[in-house]
Amino acid sequence: MKKMTAVLVALLISFAGSLKADEGMWLLPLIKKLNIEKMQEKGLQLSAEDIYSVNQSSLKDAIVIFGGGCTGEMISDKGLILTNHHCGYGTIQELSTVEDNYLENGFWAKTMEDEIPAPGLSVTFMKRMEDVTDKIEAGLNDDMSEEERRSAIEKISTQIADSVKGDSHYRTLVRDFYGGNQYYLIVYEVFNDVRFVGAPPSSIGKFGHDTDNWMWPRHTGDFSMFRVYADKDGNPAEYSPDNVPLKPAHHLPISLKGYEKDDFAMTLGFPGSTQRYLTSWGIDERMNIFNFSLIKPRGVKQDIWQEAMNASDKIRLQYASKYSRSSNYWKNSIGMNRGLKNLNVLAKKQKLEEKFQEWVEGSPEREAAYGDVLPSLEKAYSQRAPYYLAQNFVRECMLRGTEIVGFSLAARDLEKALKDEDQEKIDAAVESLKSRAKEFYKDYHAATDQKVMSALFELYLEEIDAQFYPSFFEDIKTEKEDGFEDYADRLFRKSFFVSQDELFSFLDNPKLKKLQKDPAFKAGKSTIELYLSLMDKTRESNLKIDRNHRLFIAGLKEMNPDKVYYDDANFSMRLSYGEVGNYEPRDAVIYKHYTTLKGVMEKEKPNDYEFAVPERLKELYREKDYGRYAAEDGRMRVCFTTDNDITGGNSGSPVINGKGELFGLAFDGNWEAMSGDIAFEPELQKCINVDIRYVLFIVDKYAGATNLIDEMTIIE
Repeated sequence: MKKMTAVLVALLISFAGSLKADEGMWLLPLIKKLNIEKMQEKGLQLSAEDIYSVNQSSLKDAIVIFGGGCTGEMISDKGLILTNHHCGYGTIQELSTVEDNYLENGFWAKTMEDEIPAPGLSVTFMKRMEDVTDKIEAGLNDDMSEEERRSAIEKISTQIADSVKGDSHYRTLVRDFYGGNQYYLIVYEVFNDVRFVGAPPSSIGKFGHDTDNWMWPRHTGDFSMFRVYADKDGNPAEYSPDNVPLKPAHHLPISLKGYEKDDFAMTLGFPGSTQRYLTSWGIDERMNIFNFSLIKPRGVKQDIWQEAMNASDKIRLQYASKYSRSSNYWKNSIGMNRGLKNLNVLAKKQKLEEKFQEWVEGSPEREAAYGDVLPSLEKAYSQRAPYYLAQNFVRECMLRGTEIVGFSLAARDLEKALKDEDQEKIDAAVESLKSRAKEFYKDYHAATDQKVMSALFELYLEEIDAQFYPSFFEDIKTEKEDGFEDYADRLFRKSFFVSQDELFSFLDNPKLKKLQKDPAFKAGKSTIELYLSLMDKTRESNLKIDRNHRLFIAGLKEMNPDKVYYDDANFSMRLSYGEVGNYEPRDAVIYKHYTTLKGVMEKEKPNDYEFAVPERLKELYREKDYGRYAAEDGRMRVCFTTDNDITGGNSGSPVINGKGELFGLAFDGNWEAMSGDIAFEPELQKCINVDIRYVLFIVDKYAGATNLIDEMTIIE
């Protein structure tokens, strides 16, 4: 096992130059060995130590995990953070009211005292990574079952992480890479006092909304700004008015020099998840089970939400963030299936598998090591298919689809405490539920959720086999045309989870029987019991898939020693590099590599919220009042494309030039290459970015927030 890892690393180092430069999400500790020479050939003027260093300030010290699933970067020595508007969207929505609607109107703090605390929002710095593969593998042997192996890895990983953490405030963990063939210890520092500094109105920050999402040409000013605060010593601290702006180890200088086609471009960020080593059976499952389970239920739910949002300003604000989160990967799943079919990815994988099997059968040693890999994967995917489909539909139709069902499960701790007749635990459960309820009901509209329940439960009945129906379906007259409408009507009339007032009235004197008889709680318990049973049914198949996926990757590397393999994304910090450039989406069509403010005006539809344009922006456009942010030709550039390899989680990643200066902000991929999480397409795959000059133009000329411009390091 140790020998295999050593061979793997040697191959990576020896043959890094054989892969097209714009493909790959690279681990920072390996940049010096794998990528730096190629990057410097393409225009990088920095050293590997300038990008990643444990001993001195480097680019990685300016990059943060923003919230739970985006990237941000430090752009001043006073803790100012730049990220996407859609990354800050949920926080901005939570801080908004109908009277002070920061989503619709935008917000700019003209002084630090005006900045708004954002409870629950955090930013995380990566301090260092360390290869601990040898330490993990020392505790493993080939006689272990997959479950024993997994347990041993978890135990050793915890020991390693705990020993490094000690009594420090750092967060430490061990992550697996290359399907479990390699392991790294990662040390993080988390700051919880983050404050909202500024964002343009959604008519700029989300211009184009869902229609333009994942599309090019793009004209969206997708950015927002926050600030991280620390105690007087620069250490993480909970919110306090006594905290001070963090002085980061590094912040990115901002370039106003722009870019030309073929210019070097580098991103640093936290890509969430790719699956580029999936076999054909895994791709088939992704398309026809996982993606299908997103597309159908979310499409139904979003139509109902949209109708309600169009009818009420209050509901539109309540559901803005929820709708955005739901629709983002709904559209992504549609595009992914389309791309995988158009690019014939399944057939390409099948050809690779044929080659792999021929190679395996070429020697007794390979047959012993890898002979069962592909047959085992095919069987395991087939065995879990019906359970996995039902599991995904339970999640999308009930646990996440129908809001009241998912929320009712927050009362399970209270049920247990009531059963135990433990007053201390009852009191604690009541307070916890009240706290969660205040957040839930702030953005909840029961009448809309009732319509969603009726529609999604009926969809579940249509798509899923009867053996996987939750027990509460027995209370529904499913044979009746309006059976689900009747059930939803009864539930919403009788459940005290329908409103905060009714729930709090129950919590003033909670009774076990009343809780257990509540129809929403009954549906929630029935749903989670079904979900857990389905997870249990897939457990054995999951273990087989994990084991053989790991062996498949190891075998591929052994089969192709002259090819470099980068690891799939797993929300650890990665670097990608490429060039600014255009692309040809179809015959006789070439998309230019940038857009301008003229395109915003051309897309304007005054009565359509997706394409409304603020009057102030139109005024600046008419007067061509762009200040120092105009391009050399006098136009205001808005967005541009590069061929950097990114995915979800990279939203908000800085686009950095060869001198280490910020010149763009990554925020999207393109529709023609939605298959990119599964298969990178070098001719089609593009990273869509906001031009940093447009960001600063909006901050300065549009919003007049020159106080923020003044604290940045700007390179003219």
